[in-house]
Amino acid sequence: MTPRYEIILYWNEEDKLFVAEVPELPGCMAHGDTYEDTLKNVQDAMELWLDVAREEGEIIPEPKGRRLLFA
Repeated sequence: MTPRYEIILYWNEEDKLFVAEVPELPGCMAHGDTYEDTLKNVQDAMELWLDVAREEGEIIPEPKGRRLLFA
């Protein structure tokens, strides 16, 4: 099971698709034509990000479990 990291999902008007970012996992993001596809894609991206981090011996951040602050 993937840890519960915050996912920011939004519509990108320029590219006409949904984008999902995982701020606590640098560079982890995905896109899709529908909200549901994008959420599935970002969950897959999170699993891959975590697998690679484990293989490389990188530090894996603990989910904050609360909403991140915005400027």
